[in-house]
Formats: sequence, C-alpha cells, structure tokens
Amino acid sequence: MAEDTDDKTEDPTQKRLDDAHAKGDVAKSQEVNTWFVIAGATLVLSTFSGSMGGGIMTPLRNLIASSGQLRADGAALLALGNTLGYAVLGAVGVPLLLLAIAAIAGNMIQHRLVWSAESLKPKFSKVSPGAGLKRIFGKQAIANFAKGLFKLGALGAVMVAVLWPERDRLESFLRLDPSAILGVTNNLTLQLMGAVVAMLAAVAIADYLFQYREWFERQKMSLQEIKDEFKQSEGDPHIKAKIRQLRQQRMKKRMMAAVPNASVIITNPTHYSVALSYDRDMSAPICVAKGVDNIALKIREIARKHDIPIVENVPLARALHATVNIDEEIPVEHYHAVAEIIGYVMGLKKGLSGRRT
Repeated sequence: MAEDTDDKTEDPTQKRLDDAHAKGDVAKSQEVNTWFVIAGATLVLSTFSGSMGGGIMTPLRNLIASSGQLRADGAALLALGNTLGYAVLGAVGVPLLLLAIAAIAGNMIQHRLVWSAESLKPKFSKVSPGAGLKRIFGKQAIANFAKGLFKLGALGAVMVAVLWPERDRLESFLRLDPSAILGVTNNLTLQLMGAVVAMLAAVAIADYLFQYREWFERQKMSLQEIKDEFKQSEGDPHIKAKIRQLRQQRMKKRMMAAVPNASVIITNPTHYSVALSYDRDMSAPICVAKGVDNIALKIREIARKHDIPIVENVPLARALHATVNIDEEIPVEHYHAVAEIIGYVMGLKKGLSGRRT
C-alpha cells in the first residue's frame, strides 16, 4: 500500500536530495530562464544593435547595387547564398552566442548540471486521467494561472508607462523618413525591455521561491523512509549490534587465552584487572588482557589457577585500564611504577626457585 503523503513530515536527507537530482527532479522555475533570456536580449540589443544592423545592411546594399551584374547560374547562386549567410552569421553570431549563454546560465544558477534519462521513461501518471486532473486543478496550475494574470497586467502597465508619454511622437512617425524612425524606435524598445526585465525579476524571484518550496515538500520523508534509508546506508542496527557482540566475545576469548602467559596481574580488588606480559627481550611490558567487574574477576580466577602473581595497586590498575589497549605497550608515564612491580614479582620467583633447589 502506498504511504500517505500526510505522513511525510520530516525534512529530506542529503541522500534523498542527491537521488532526486540524479533522477532529474530539481527545483526549477521557467520564469528564471525567461528573465535571463530577456535580460540577455536587452543587453545584446543595447550593445550590438548598431554592429548587427551594419553587418546585415552592408552586404544587402551591395547586393542591390550590383544586382544587374549578378550571375544566376547554379554555382554562382550557391556562392552568393554562402556569402550572404556568412555575412549574416558574422553579424549575429556573437549576440546569438550570448543569448545561448544566458539561457544556460538561467538553468545553472538554479541547480547543478543534470544528466538523466529518467524523464524520458514512460510513466502511467503521464496518461492517467486522475493525474491529469490534478495537474489541471492542482496548486501548481493555480499558481501558473495567477502568475499569468499578473504578468499580463504588469506587462500592460509597463507598456502604458513607457509608451504613453511618447504618444505624440509616435503619431509623427507617419511623416518621418524610415531611417530617422530606427533610432527612436531602438531607444523606445530598450526602455520597454528594461522595464520588462525589472518587472520580470520580481516574478522570477517569487516563482523560484514557490517552485523550490514545492520541490522541497515533494522530497519530504516519513519516519519509516528515514529508518529504511539509514539501514541501507549504514546497515541494520540489529545486525551491527550482533557483529559487535561477536567481536567482543572473540576478543574476550583471546584475552582469557593469553592470561596464563602473563607475568603479573595488576588489580583493584573489586573492579579492575590488567594482565601484563614481560620478558627481557621486550622494550616495555605489553597488556595482554584487561577488564572490569565480571571480566576482571575471571582474569583473577585464571591467574590463580596458573599461579600468576596478582598485585593490588588501585591507582595504577585504573590508569592502565584507561590508557592502554590490548597487545599494546604500556605508556611511558607508567614505566617506573610497573617496573617496580615486575621487579618485585621477578624477585619473588627467584626466591621461590631458590627455596625449591
């Protein structure tokens, strides 16, 4: 059974967001793309209108001036077409490149590059009547309708604000030479596009915030989804606990097997036991076993069975248990205290061996 979307109350994890991005599901506002394209067109028009007009007008003027001398056979006509094409491309190539960069920037500023074929896969929801009605009457459709009405009204207001003060001059265009009209219309067009860019900036910002919120809400997760994701990425906590328990059991068995080879057991009578091994070939004593409470008691029992000396030293036992790991040499700061104990133990062993002989 599909999980109720009302249960998805938790913020998405980074993995959930990365997976959505990999599938092509990103927060994207078409209004941002539109703003970048129109802003780029305004920049291109204000910067390159003269060069574009001259680059196109010059070859056309030459074409008209020498039209009586042009050859109309196949090869000549093809060469003429190539010449005009290159001239037009040279005039508008850079502006078109800037417009393409603006269109790409409109996407890049919203999200990272996406390479995904997920959107090309057939989905039943794309042809489902229920999903279609939801798209028509859903929150996104209402937002798009309101956005369209606002843009229509705002665009009309911008055109009136820019063109109404120029109404008298616009009427006089009927009596002006076409070459004189171009400069005036270019200025009015730039003013109009500049106002449109300013108006669309507010629309783009508001729409992006709305689209991002809708996208983020779609990515929200339920508590069960978060638990499942954690199990997939980190492993099942029950299995990890079982593995940790098995490791501890193996370590305990290995420690207990090493206790009979210890040289001395340094202990707190009730809680701590640390088994140390030392011979003259070692640079420092090594901890072969340690533990607290029941493990400490077990270490002492094994030590008594194998006649391993047990020395009570409460502060040293606590310090060694806290600072040294199994199969590691004791820290330098404990050399002196441990050396005294091992020397004492070795002296006892010599005394016992002397008595036996």
